[in-house]
Order: sequence, then C-alpha cells, then structure tokens
Amino acid sequence: MKILKGDYLKSGINNNYIAKDISVAAGIPAADGFFMPGEFEPHAGCIMIWPERPGSWIYGAGAARRAFTNVIAAIAKSEKLYLAAGKSSLASALEAIFEGNVKPGEREGTFVWDETAESKDKEENNHPAVNEKEAADTDGVPDGEIKHTGSLWRRNVEIFTAETDDAWARDIAPTFVVKPLQREDAPKGNMLLRGEDAASPDKSARLVRAVNWEFNAWGGAVDGLYASWEKDNAFAKCFCEKYGYEVYDAAPFVLEGGSVHSDGEGTVLVTAACLLSEGRNPSLTKEEIEERLKQYLGAKKVLWLPSGIYQDETNEHVDNVCAFLRPGEVVLAWTDNENDPQYPLSAACLDYLARETDARGRKLVVHKLPIPDAPICITDEELKGYCFEEGEDVREAGERLAASYVNFYFSNGAVVMPVFGGENEESDRRAVALMEQWNPGRKVVPVAARDILVGGGNIHCITQQIPAGKPQGNEARQSSSAMTRGEAAGQ
Repeated sequence: MKILKGDYLKSGINNNYIAKDISVAAGIPAADGFFMPGEFEPHAGCIMIWPERPGSWIYGAGAARRAFTNVIAAIAKSEKLYLAAGKSSLASALEAIFEGNVKPGEREGTFVWDETAESKDKEENNHPAVNEKEAADTDGVPDGEIKHTGSLWRRNVEIFTAETDDAWARDIAPTFVVKPLQREDAPKGNMLLRGEDAASPDKSARLVRAVNWEFNAWGGAVDGLYASWEKDNAFAKCFCEKYGYEVYDAAPFVLEGGSVHSDGEGTVLVTAACLLSEGRNPSLTKEEIEERLKQYLGAKKVLWLPSGIYQDETNEHVDNVCAFLRPGEVVLAWTDNENDPQYPLSAACLDYLARETDARGRKLVVHKLPIPDAPICITDEELKGYCFEEGEDVREAGERLAASYVNFYFSNGAVVMPVFGGENEESDRRAVALMEQWNPGRKVVPVAARDILVGGGNIHCITQQIPAGKPQGNEARQSSSAMTRGEAAGQ
C-alpha cells in the first residue's frame, strides 16, 4: 500500500495493523486528475462488515446478520462483495454466507465459497441440480426477504479478517476516486459518449485510488456515538493494503462516506447539519471544508443541503435524505404531513435544491420519495436486546429511528433498498414502485431492513462501493510520479 499526501503514521488496533509502506507525494486527488464517480456508475465491488457490536446489534446480532446476508445476496448477484469479519465473528460469517462450504482464498487471510464441496454434498444427498437462471434470480418478496433459490451469488463473496469497532462500512471504508486513462494507454473497448467523457475510455479502464479520512465515531468527544474508535479509523488503510489500492490520506480532516454523494460530473451533495457540526472539524470554516471536498473528491461545486432526516444520530448524513439517481437528477426524502418533524427539514432541502444548479449549470430534477407512513420506534423488547458499553450512546424505548427509503444502494444490476413491513407495508410498496419508475433498466430489490435500522443506519450505511477500474499499482504509480510532482510544483 502507498499513502499519497500522507503525513501521519499511527497504529490502528486492526490485527496489529500499522501503516508502514508510506510513499509521501505532494499531489492531491483533484490535482492528479482524480474525482469521485457516481454510485450509479459501474462497480468493481462492494465492501461490507459483519455485524457484532452488542451496543448496536440486539440479541447477539442474529436478526441483523440475517438481514445483512439478504443484502449481501442481493448485491453479490451482480458484483464482487468483500466482507470483513473480526476473529470472534468469523465462524458466524463463514457459516451464514458459505454454509460450511468454504476454502482459503488467493490472498492470505481470505475465504471463498467452495463450490466443489457443495456440488459433492448435493450428489451424496440426491439433491437436484440448481438451475443457473433460477439461482441467479434474487427477488424481493412482500416481507422483503430474499428468495435464496440458489448459491451462485456466493461465488462473488470474499470474506477477510479485520477487526473493527462496528459494521458501518460506508463511513469507515475508503472513499474511492477515479481517473480516466489517456486514450493511448487504455485497452481497446467502448468509448463513453456523454459530455466530457466522450473522449475517454470506458469506465472499466480508469485508474482507481482511495481516500482515507479521519474517523471519530460521528463527533468524537463532543457527540461521538462510542468512546473508542481506533479499529474503525484503521480499517480503510487495512483494506487498501490487502487489496492493492493506493491511498490519499486526508487525515486529520474528519469525514464519513455517508456524508457525501457525488454525481460523477463535479457535483457533491452534503448537509450543513453534518459537515459543520462541532465534533468534526471545528477549526475549519465552511469555505475551508468545501475546499477540502474539492481537493479530495475532485468536486467543482458543493451543494449544502441544510438538513437531513429527523433524529439521524450521524448529525444528519446526506445519504439518508438525498441521493443522485443520475447526473442532474436526485431523490429526496419527503412527507406531506406538515405535523411530522421531518416536514420542515425536507421542505428546506427542497427549497434549497429549487434555487441551485449543479456543477454543469443544470437545474436539478427532484423526485420526492415519501418516508414510511408510520414512524419506526424502538420497542421495549428491542431495548432489552442491547448491551451498551461505558461511553456509548444509549437508546430509549419509544425513540424514533431515522427511517428513510433513500438509504438504498446501487449495485451493478439493481437498486437494493430498505423496506420496513408491519404498518408500513403500503408505504413500502409505494416506495418500491416509485424507484422502479425512476430507475428504468434496473431491478429494484426490496430487503427487510428494520433489523439494520435498530443498529442506527440502513443499507447504504453498511455498504461502500468500489468503482470499476484498475487499482493503481507500483508500475502505474511510477509512470505518474513525474506528472504529479510537476503539477504540485505549478500550484
């Protein structure tokens, strides 16, 4: 692993991981031609983390792990899924995902599905062969459970060992940035035909690097959600070292992946409630924070929504309230109920978006996606299932959770979105129908997600996409080093 623009070497409690192979470069992503692509663009894979923390996942995380497995199955149908698990929960992950049919992966400390072992078991037990077309069909059913009609999705899952403090991959995994290869360097393939990309190679030919942010549990000593976050803060570098992604080190700038959305064309969405919160970067002005986003995400324009979802304990991450469907088009969490505390928050966001344009000067098309009809609150029975440690944020019976259908994930083949069931079955159906209408050509896969929500987030919060492209290795790094130094000298 090489750290670019890195100025600190620190130990993270992550399998005794210490970032040692640091290559300091004067460049930053934007100066080097890198930018954050849209989530709706092609992926090389997705990162997730197996849930374990007893202060987040009730009753030993059993229900949460079933929900995570459904999300994994939906995503792995169309892209590689990298699942991190700590030593104490590794056996649980292997059993849930591979059902005992497991073998070592190519990389040290990784595990993959042993398809041969399953085939042998089927023969010995006279099980019928799996029809591949049927096995590949991952449908949502009324209660949001995934129909596991086959095991082919397991081919796309790789489990690796890593210690973390919790399972919020969106916020602790790297944020990835890309750079289109020059035409003469790119492999033969289709050319993009949109806007500035018309002269660029297809997106699988792009170079991919990562950005590491400082993580402080959503607010550190001011209003962080747990007292110790060293393992979470080390995870991004740990992943990049294992899988060969070079890293731009933005630390000590504090940011979480769920607090930014990109359209891939220079526009980044954030909320002022989150990025200007006292517990993140109190010494920086709004203008200075915006400049960091432009430097590390390649943004040309930052849109500052005023607020997020009511009671969102991340200080109102943008990924729970508003997301790009494609350039120039967003979905916004909404309610028509003026008595709901969410109404003024969403109304302020809508008013802001109506006045703004994106980085290319376009007025944004805003689709209103209603929140669940009935507020989702912690029950007495759920409350009994938590085990909070000292210094950890605690919950209360009746506490309203930040439920939103906007907290979905774009996989290569689908929109994987949360549904909540019970008295919200009707609003679940309406939300799925709207997402189908707004995402033609993509399959919408609803997954029952209340058991994720009681942990404090949802599907987008537990996933982090890796854009399609080539991880920049030593050879590519050397070829671009002279250019990087030249750009830095000209700044």
